[in-house]
Amino acid sequence: MTALRISLAATVLLAIGLASTWLVVERPKGSVPPPSKLVIAAALDEAVVAPLLEAFGRAYPHIQFEYRDRSSLEVDRSVTEGNPPDVVISSAMPWQMAQVNAGLARRLDSEEILNWPEWAKWRDEVFGFTFEPIVMAYHLELSRHVLPPETHADLLELLDSRQNLLRGRVVTYSPFNSGIGYTLFQQDARYSSRFWDLVTSMGRVETEALENTQRMLEGIDSGRYWLGYNLLGSYALVYAQEHPNVIVQIPTDYSLVMMRMVFVHRDAPHPAAATTFVNFLLSEEGQGVLAGQTPMFSIRPGIKGPYTAARLLGQVGDRLYPIPINASLLAFVDPARREAFIEHWRQAFSGDREAVDERHE
Repeated sequence: MTALRISLAATVLLAIGLASTWLVVERPKGSVPPPSKLVIAAALDEAVVAPLLEAFGRAYPHIQFEYRDRSSLEVDRSVTEGNPPDVVISSAMPWQMAQVNAGLARRLDSEEILNWPEWAKWRDEVFGFTFEPIVMAYHLELSRHVLPPETHADLLELLDSRQNLLRGRVVTYSPFNSGIGYTLFQQDARYSSRFWDLVTSMGRVETEALENTQRMLEGIDSGRYWLGYNLLGSYALVYAQEHPNVIVQIPTDYSLVMMRMVFVHRDAPHPAAATTFVNFLLSEEGQGVLAGQTPMFSIRPGIKGPYTAARLLGQVGDRLYPIPINASLLAFVDPARREAFIEHWRQAFSGDREAVDERHE
């Protein structure tokens, strides 16, 4: 187990015991803060985060907020455009870190910030507030033909041995058009010595590469795909509860863990409201909503509910590999490194074995 995972495990175990929409809540009578506004740009489905937004609205009825549900790449672009949002949320962790490193985030110093776990923040400017495992998922029909994979090695063997059965029936994230997809494959390349063999095998069965987990799950449920790789577990676990054809498998050899990261923009038009929102995300109340009413797994120690980091760690143990929130993420957005990785992917996926072998020499 790496030092990060040892630290994480110790920390968590000690803790155990749509389109833009204006949400306006009527202000209560009496002495209340003056009306305020807030713009949130987020790569996070509004339907999933709705309980948290509703709880924030009840807690701070004087704040009118606009929630902009966008792709991770669209959120990243919005940070440097002329009219920046107040709060930025994304699952594309390297891009979030790069924006913060470029000086585009405000440093916060509330009690919630100071007490937030060190492994889930950087320079008190950007904060991981969810703890979401990365999973495989398959259609029930697959199990009638083969033993579904439980590990990355199982997946590779299945793709190689049953190419005719699986051709056109496998789906994963796009490393080209999805920031989270690129990040997950970069992490897989770190932990699996046979990662490029897996990419080659996915190419042989004509795997489709999509841009979000929801589309993958819908395709699996309909029978369009029989097997999905590197899906966001937070979405998949809840989706499977209402769609019995979809079976979710947390890999038993290792499971990556993604944290959605949030920061207040340096040039936020409404910095006070933005800071209030981030503090709410990290608060006992906000994390309690995440743990009890959303599938995103809370981080804060001591929170009770079906979706907490502590509970997940208790179930999966040291097979969880959290993507670290530190300066190492910056390497993944280096243009030269990204171009080289994408080209390597294209060659492996297309079956250019000679070119791939040369890269490993």
